[in-house]
Amino acid sequence: MANDAAPQVIRREDYRPPAFLIEQVELGFVLEPSATRVTSRLHLRRNPEAGTPDAPLVLDGQALTLDGIALDGREIAADAYAVDDESLTVAAMPDTGVLEVRTTIDPKANTALEGLYLSNGVFCTQCEAEGFRRITYFPDRPDVMTRYTVRIEADKAACPVMLSNGNPIDRGELGGGRHFAVWQDPHPKPCYLFALVAGDLGVVRDGFTTRSGRKVDLRIYTEHDKVDQCDHAMVSLKKSMKWDEDVFGLEYDLDIFMIVAVSDFNMGAMENKGLNIFNTKYILAKPETATDADYQGIERVVAHEYFHNWTGDRVTCRDWFQLTLKEGLTVFRDQQFSGDMNDAAVQRITDVRRLRSAQFPEDAGPLAHPIRPDSYIEINNFYTTTVYEKGAEVIRMIHTLIGPKNFRRGMDLYFERFDNQAVTCEDFVKAMEDASGRDLGQFRRWYAQAGTPRIEARGRHDETGRRYTLTLRQTCPPTPGQPEKEPFHLPVALGLLDPAGQPVPLRLEGENTEGATSRVLDLTELEQTFVFENVPSAPVPSLLRGFSAPAILDAGYRDAELRHLLAHDTDPFARWEAGQTLALHVMLALIADAQAGRPLALSPGVIEAFGEVLDDQAVAPAFKAQMLALPAQSYLGEQMAVIDPDAVLAVHRFVRKALADALRPHFRTLYDAMTGEARAFSVDADAIGRRSLALTALGYLSAGGNEDGMVLVLDLLAKRATMTEVIAALAILSETERPERTEAFEAFHAKWRHDALVTDKWFGLQAMAQVSDSVERTEALLRHPDYVATNPNRVRSVLGAFAAGNPTGFHREDGKGYALVGREIRELDGMNPQVAARMTQSFGRWRRYDAGRQERMQAELRAILAKPGLSRDVREIAQKSLEG
Repeated sequence: MANDAAPQVIRREDYRPPAFLIEQVELGFVLEPSATRVTSRLHLRRNPEAGTPDAPLVLDGQALTLDGIALDGREIAADAYAVDDESLTVAAMPDTGVLEVRTTIDPKANTALEGLYLSNGVFCTQCEAEGFRRITYFPDRPDVMTRYTVRIEADKAACPVMLSNGNPIDRGELGGGRHFAVWQDPHPKPCYLFALVAGDLGVVRDGFTTRSGRKVDLRIYTEHDKVDQCDHAMVSLKKSMKWDEDVFGLEYDLDIFMIVAVSDFNMGAMENKGLNIFNTKYILAKPETATDADYQGIERVVAHEYFHNWTGDRVTCRDWFQLTLKEGLTVFRDQQFSGDMNDAAVQRITDVRRLRSAQFPEDAGPLAHPIRPDSYIEINNFYTTTVYEKGAEVIRMIHTLIGPKNFRRGMDLYFERFDNQAVTCEDFVKAMEDASGRDLGQFRRWYAQAGTPRIEARGRHDETGRRYTLTLRQTCPPTPGQPEKEPFHLPVALGLLDPAGQPVPLRLEGENTEGATSRVLDLTELEQTFVFENVPSAPVPSLLRGFSAPAILDAGYRDAELRHLLAHDTDPFARWEAGQTLALHVMLALIADAQAGRPLALSPGVIEAFGEVLDDQAVAPAFKAQMLALPAQSYLGEQMAVIDPDAVLAVHRFVRKALADALRPHFRTLYDAMTGEARAFSVDADAIGRRSLALTALGYLSAGGNEDGMVLVLDLLAKRATMTEVIAALAILSETERPERTEAFEAFHAKWRHDALVTDKWFGLQAMAQVSDSVERTEALLRHPDYVATNPNRVRSVLGAFAAGNPTGFHREDGKGYALVGREIRELDGMNPQVAARMTQSFGRWRRYDAGRQERMQAELRAILAKPGLSRDVREIAQKSLEG
């Protein structure tokens, strides 16, 4: 809600149990686009644990018209309750009673997409985190769990499908072209998991038999002309259900599981109990329209939301400060699932790339916060990569420290203790401690401290004593509100490679038996020394294997050592990391040369190292594609004291072209090998890996506009290539001035303009193209007839793609990129504060740039803050960004 007054800060330390509990609730909906009537009957009782015997009943509510209120069947006098913009208060409330509240809401006008709204004529809800208060007056907090019975009435022609949580228990005709349906959820849940969908939808049906023999009805609903695009999502759902049974012993617990795909959605998806609501982006796919990334994204997000059935629904959060309890744990689970379904090494690299590109900068900026924050103004702003992705890394570290078997025991104990309860992060960690016997007291600092730790590693070999001494030091920089940090508990997985590239058995000083060739060290002090015995020659340490902790590693590697690891390391992540670090060393030196005006040259050693990777026949295609990918521009920039996006782009392009020119026959041989054999379309790991490697090779072959490479690019566009290949070809073409670029984009738009998700790709490719007039091109996209500012996917495909994916355009020296994004944020804020707030985060790292860019970004932040009626969502982000 817009408010120019100083916003209230919510603090974790102020948590108090709810004054009232709700034993059950009956909700009635009479659906009309602009005047939906909602009746709620709350069976209330005073909470003895709250210690507030005289407290009034306070129910949250926003954008509601109150039509009536009754207690135990009698209307309450107007002077016995109070209503304001945020709440309904009943002063003299008995210890028990049934409160009936009647309200009217306007779904059609709800562009914020919170509560109940219309999406392409379909009624749907989004209640996490605090959207239920836009439906009816209610204690909108996750620790009030109740059982729901929901009656929906609507026009039968407009809404033949009417869905809610749980199981269907009744339906019938009402006359006058209207009908009703009743749903009942047997499991208590917080109101943020409530869901309702009603509209004219098609459905795909299937079934799943649990390991105990119970049959579950599976349904995916979407627009009638999109039902042929739901098959992959259904397969992914069934895989997820089986995996959760096999790995965690968790069965589904209702008679029916439903997914609904809607076009207008602020998030990726929502895990409402038994009725998941999804952004169409993460459900719809067919070979003609979806890329490999789309298919993998659908599989991952379907799994994520399904896994929430236990880690989030059956056991939920006591308060929103505990958000990582469900999200970090469920992201870890979906990452493990994706690794099992695909290439585990590539999945780990993908997860780390995402963490480094988004979460590490967040941890190093003004919006840094622990995975469990201490305060917030708007909870929607804490659906962050820190809470999700870093939260998953914290769970992964527990898994590493106590081992897979103890982790499974801990999960079992967690569900045994807390099923159908709203709990805290401490409850989860305590279950892990009790199941494993491992003290995680110091480890809990990961929940309280922000920032990315840095590990400095230095080794020394004693040839005479046949000993290798490794000294590890940890530091963590100050973050807002946390100038000093206590040492983290960091699991450091390592191995040692001898000069021949063979693994060295690891035996720490004082141990009686020779150890394995890989182990985990517990770094708990600011500095610790580990001495390994029986090491005959100086080894090269392979550190932070599998990225065992979300930290920045400074191992002081020389280029020769990195090449040794690149050639011989048996840990896939560490091998990939060696190549990335080698490329990083080279590219940072070249950036310094470019800034100083010195000529650029690529050393023969780097070319040789890349050539060895290219020619290594033992490497699987998907992993080789990762090995050949250069560090991302954003990651390169983060390594600089002052980010220079233009120099970063210039060096990135130079290195790509230099490697391509030196190794062109190798890249062409690779491309031909990956594309030469005709194969039926598939999205299995092997097929995706082959396409990924082919397109990596194509990126090099076409570097710098090489004519032979561009012929291959245009050939892909001319033939019936997969959408993955077409999008890759268009991305290459988008950054050229060739006349074919305009023709190709016009032809693509003409073919796909009626498919919203494909059109989003068309917008995004152009917004991310790093060309001299990218700001002007993005301005034109915002004026395009197909740009719809009320659709979050379309906003993200243009404004989000430009701000996050076009560093030289957004950070153009004249400030026009900043002005464009700032103007759009101010417009968006009045329609959808959540989306506007996420766009505002693009200004948060202004301190990392030169003085001129700093001044221009600060000016945009001040202009945003000066907007009358600015939402809490945007105000919090802009204020913290400016002050941080």
